[in-house]
Amino acid sequence: MTALSDAERKALLSAGRKRHYARRERLFHEGDRSDFVAVVLEGRVKIVVSADNGGESVLGVRGPGTLVGELAALDPGPRLGSAVALEPVEARVLTADDFRAFLAGHPGAALELVRMLVGRLREADRRRMEFGAYDVGRRVALVLAEMATDAGAGAMDRKPAAVVVQLTQQELAAMVGASRESVARALATLRDRGVLTTGRRSITILQPTVLVTVV
Repeated sequence: MTALSDAERKALLSAGRKRHYARRERLFHEGDRSDFVAVVLEGRVKIVVSADNGGESVLGVRGPGTLVGELAALDPGPRLGSAVALEPVEARVLTADDFRAFLAGHPGAALELVRMLVGRLREADRRRMEFGAYDVGRRVALVLAEMATDAGAGAMDRKPAAVVVQLTQQELAAMVGASRESVARALATLRDRGVLTTGRRSITILQPTVLVTVV
């Protein structure tokens, strides 16, 4: 909710309580009936759903300033996915009642929530198109470009800084709908071009703006 006014942000962060999650700890589980909302303050959270093959498919990654689990506060059904900390996470956790009261008292924030949800629907639609239209290398580059932009490294008016993404190759493969081996080959190509380096459970993006030009 980075577009909130200072007053709205203060009101949101004054509600609920602060919680810390260790790496790989789940904030909530797919199918459960919890209805709290988490505002990510530090760290990143991946949203995953169960796949037909018994594994998990990654729907997205949420960083500081974003909401996680907001649908459960607006709809009484079970959680549609799980939220897992990719790294140590600090979050502000609000009950559904607290979150709905905040929205009722701040119409501008409610409108921003609608915009955010629409943006995520558009993101999901675009990802489905990319899976059919682009090869694995292009999909990997686009996902990493998005993550670099979210981290503030995608600005075109200054030299972009390197971005460290705490993500395993298997997690990246789940995000782009490909095998780990295919993702490893795509990363090797980008590494050879000097666009990024890879480490244990991490990818360092050295040239964020180059990723959007990868074909």
